[in-house]
Amino acid sequence: MKIAMVGSGYVGLVSGACLADFGHEVVCIDNDPRKIEALHQGIMPIYEPGLAELVASNVKAGRLAFTTSLAEGINGANAIFIAVGTPSRRGDGHADLSYVFGVAEEIGRHLKNPAVAVTKSTVPVGTGDEVERILAAANLPCAFSVVSNPEFLREGAAIGDFKRPDRIVIGAEDAFGRQTMQEVYRPLFLNQAPILFVSRRSSEMIKYAANAFLATKITFINEIADLCEKVGGNVQDVARGIGLDNRIGSKFLHAGPGYGGSCFPKDTLALLKTAEDYDSPLRIVEAVAKVNDSRKRAMGRKVIEALGGAEVARGKKVALLGLTFKPNTDDMRDAPSIAIGQTLVDAGVTVTAFDPEGMELAAPMMPGVTMAPDVYSAVAGVDAVALVTEWDAFRALDLDRVRALVTAPVMVDLRNVYRPEEVRAKGFTYISIGRP
Repeated sequence: MKIAMVGSGYVGLVSGACLADFGHEVVCIDNDPRKIEALHQGIMPIYEPGLAELVASNVKAGRLAFTTSLAEGINGANAIFIAVGTPSRRGDGHADLSYVFGVAEEIGRHLKNPAVAVTKSTVPVGTGDEVERILAAANLPCAFSVVSNPEFLREGAAIGDFKRPDRIVIGAEDAFGRQTMQEVYRPLFLNQAPILFVSRRSSEMIKYAANAFLATKITFINEIADLCEKVGGNVQDVARGIGLDNRIGSKFLHAGPGYGGSCFPKDTLALLKTAEDYDSPLRIVEAVAKVNDSRKRAMGRKVIEALGGAEVARGKKVALLGLTFKPNTDDMRDAPSIAIGQTLVDAGVTVTAFDPEGMELAAPMMPGVTMAPDVYSAVAGVDAVALVTEWDAFRALDLDRVRALVTAPVMVDLRNVYRPEEVRAKGFTYISIGRP
C-alpha cells in the first residue's frame, strides 16, 4: 500500500517508520522545511530509542520518503494519516484542532484518487465528523472515507508499542474504511494483535478515556503514598498488594512527582472541556487534574523541607537529576521538574541540573536553573540531591563519589529508585515517596 503520513513529529514519524518497516510505501509530510531537510540528512527531530536506525534502514530500502508538499505526498495514497499536533487551546483548554482541519482542507484541494483519511492525532469526539464535512464540501472527484485510529504509544518504547500493540482501535463508518485499515495493519495479523472495530465517535472517546484512567491510577497511588508517609506504611508494598488483583493490575502504580508529557495533561483537560460542553461533568477526572497540578510544586516543597525548611533553604544548593517527564525521551512538556525547579528558585535555592537528553529543551523552560555537563558535576557542592526522573544512568550512582562531592549528604528520591537502607548506609539522609 501507499501511505501518506501528514505530520512528522513524534506520532507521525514513529508510525510512518514502523509502517514502512512492515513493507508499505510511506511518505512523511511536514510543512517545516527545516525538519524535512534534517530528516533527509538522518537527523531526528525527537529522541526515541531505535528510531534513527529504523528510519535510516527504510529510507535505504526505498520504502520511506519525506516531503514538504502535501499534494505530492498524497498522490496515489490509499490511506492518508493526519498526525499533527492538537495542543491545548489558549484561553479555554480545548484541544486546538486548527492543524487537523487545515490538513483536511488541503487534502480536499489535492486528493484525486479514492483514499481513506485517518485521524491519528488525539482529537475530541466529533472531530472525524467535521473532517468528513470538510472533505464532502470539497466536492472530491473520488470516493473517500474518514476513519479514527488513535495511537497508544509510550514515549521511550514507541517502536515496540507500534509493532507489538495490545490493541488496534479503528473507528470506521463504512466498509471502504474498514477494509483499507485491515490492509494497513495486515502485517500485524501474525502477531494476533486484536483489532477493535467501533464507531468513529467511540474510537475518539476510547483514546481520551484510556489516558484519563491511567492518569487517575497515577494520581491515586500518589495520594496513597502521602497517606503512607503519615501512617507509617510503605507505598511500594501497598502497590504490589493491590496490583496483584487482576481487576486492578500493577501498571501505573508507581508513586512519584506527578504525571507530565504530551498526552495526559492536555488530554485530561480536553476531556473535561468536552464533558462540560455536553453537560456531563467528570468529577473524578476534575480531581485528578487538580491534584496532579498541585503535586508538582508540593514535591519542590518536599525538597525544601529536606534542606531544613523555608527559613534556612535560601542560599542553599540543590541538584536535580533528570528533567524530562520520563526516561528515554527528550520531552519536557509539563514535566514535573519545571514546577519543582521553579519552587526551589522561588525559595532562593540555587539549582543545578543534569539530564541525559532533555537539557537543550529544558534550558529555556527553567531560566533559573544551571545545566551541568554530567551528573557528578551537577552534585558537586550541593546541599541536597533530588532524583526527579528515573533514567537508567541514575539507578546505580557511585554513592561514595556522590558523598565525597556534596556539601551535605541529603538525597530526596522522588521516584523510589533506591533501597533506603543502602543509601543510609552510605551516610546519607534519605527521603523517598511514601516509604519510611
